[in-house]
Amino acid sequence: MFSPKFNRRYFILTTGSAIASILFTSCTPKQNSSTGQLVSQSTKTEILKVGSRNSVTEDILKFVQKELAPSQGLEFQIVTISDSIKINDALKNREIDANLFQHELFMKQAAKRLNADFSMLNRSYTSVFALYSKRLKIKSVDEIPVGATIGISNDDSNQDRALKFLKNLGLINLKEKSGEYFTLQDLISHPKNLQIKELDNYALARALDDIDFAVAYSSFLLQAKINLAPIALDDIGIADKKYATGLAILPEKANDPNIQKLNKLLVDPKLKDFINTNYKGTVVPSF
Repeated sequence: MFSPKFNRRYFILTTGSAIASILFTSCTPKQNSSTGQLVSQSTKTEILKVGSRNSVTEDILKFVQKELAPSQGLEFQIVTISDSIKINDALKNREIDANLFQHELFMKQAAKRLNADFSMLNRSYTSVFALYSKRLKIKSVDEIPVGATIGISNDDSNQDRALKFLKNLGLINLKEKSGEYFTLQDLISHPKNLQIKELDNYALARALDDIDFAVAYSSFLLQAKINLAPIALDDIGIADKKYATGLAILPEKANDPNIQKLNKLLVDPKLKDFINTNYKGTVVPSF
């Protein structure tokens, strides 16, 4: 027969061992689980974020996203920012990795304003730049009436382009520009006494109900679902690559593998076919 003293000692020893074993076992899985989560989080790849400003760039990015990117193992998110200033603010602040909506001159303007450094990679497409009218059914510049109201862009690079275009059409005369770009201050005369109004690029298409003419990009008319034949085209500017829409990034992103993949896909032959088929000359490939 066992003595009571021996029984108590045995009970204490075995119970203590069991508790220690349970505590050790219960702690071990938690450590492994935590480690697994850390490994998972550290190896997770962030998806590229690409800013879009209008329906044309969004359609082009969606085509690339669906039809071209999977074969390259590329995933990216389209971030729609409906403001030409905020979309470059987002790029500067690294809220997005790139944007596709602007030409090189506009990008340089934004970089100067924001005290930022942006780089333009491949140019993907060019929007037709032309003279349009919704109120007046005319087919040539000669039919423009005296005193007509005409809207042009209020930003430096696009206003410069609009004024040079109007000069080439014989509608205005300009003196030597005093700064980097032509402005309304450089206007000498306009034989038809045009009433020129400065508007935001995206407001120009909507303003066609209230003004006689607008010098605007076709992509803005498409955004506003306005289908108009141009009265005159800026053939000189459309061939100039500095007016082509390209992928804008921060220089630090230039060697990012996903940026490089996207940049290559924006000049893919299949994208060229898509642009030609869908836009039929209102937007043209720039590659």
